[in-house]
Amino acid sequence: FYSIIINFHCCCTTTSPIMVSSVSFLALSLLLVGADGFSMKMSAQTDGRRSFLAKIATTTAAVTASIVGAPSPALAVGGKNKVNAKLQSFGLPPAAIPDGLTPLLHIYGKGANRFPILVEFSHPVDWVVTYPNNDANGEDGTIQAGEYAKGDTATFFLYEAPGNVKSITSKPKEFFEQAIVKAISQKGDNVYQDFKVTNLEPVKGDYRDQEYMIVDFRYVLLTGAGFEVDRRGVASVTSEGKAVEVLWCASTRQRFKKTEQSLRGIAGSFRCYTDGLNFSDELVA
Repeated sequence: FYSIIINFHCCCTTTSPIMVSSVSFLALSLLLVGADGFSMKMSAQTDGRRSFLAKIATTTAAVTASIVGAPSPALAVGGKNKVNAKLQSFGLPPAAIPDGLTPLLHIYGKGANRFPILVEFSHPVDWVVTYPNNDANGEDGTIQAGEYAKGDTATFFLYEAPGNVKSITSKPKEFFEQAIVKAISQKGDNVYQDFKVTNLEPVKGDYRDQEYMIVDFRYVLLTGAGFEVDRRGVASVTSEGKAVEVLWCASTRQRFKKTEQSLRGIAGSFRCYTDGLNFSDELVA
C-alpha cells in the first residue's frame, strides 16, 4: 500500500503548459489539490509508480470539485453600509458582523422555480463569493463564499423536505444530522463517510422570534481517486418560509485549528428572512 499524508501551503497558481520531470509533475499536482493542511490518505495496491502518479493527477481536480462544486465566476460586492441600508429598507435589524469579517446580503430564489429568501452572513474579506444563476429556465446554484484553493467554504443550502419547522431548536440531534448530510451530499451519498454531529447550541435571532441551532460536525470526504479528506465544520440551521435553511461552514481537519474562530463567526452571523417582506421588484420575471 501507499500511505501518504500531504501537508503544504498554496501560495500561488501556475498556468504554464510546459511539462517537467515526473517529480515536478507530482509536486505540481499536489499543490493544485488543495492547500495548507489537506490531510489525505490513499490506499492502493502496489500497482506501480505510473498508476500512482495518474491517481494523483486525477485527484488534482476531483478534491476541489468535491469540496466546493463548480461556482459561477461572479464576485461579491457589498460592505457594511450597503448591506445595512438594504436591511433597513426592509425594516430589518443591522447585519451581525464579527471582527475581521464583511457582510453579504442576497435574495436566494429570484427565479420562479424557488421561493425568495433574504440571506445574510459575514465572511472573510478576501473570500470569493458566488451567487445563483438565473435564466429563462429559472434559478440554479446557491450562495457560497470560500477560499477555494484551501478548502475553506461557507455554503447556503435549502432543505425543503421538512417544510416549515416551528421551534427548530427543540428538534432532536438526528434532525440536524439529516439536514447537514443533505447539504454536504448533494452530489451523492458516496462522497462522504463517518459523519457525526459533535455539539448543538441553540441561539435566539435578533428579529421577532427567530431561532437558530449552531451545529458542530465532522466527516470524511471521499474522492473518486481513493483519497480521504478529514473535514470539520460549523453550521447554522433555521426555518423560515416553506423550508429549513442551512449555512454550513467547513475546512480540513488541520486547517480547522486556524479557521475555527472565523467559521464560527460566519455561522453565527447567518440570518434568513422571508415572511412579510416584499421582494417583487427584485425577482426575475
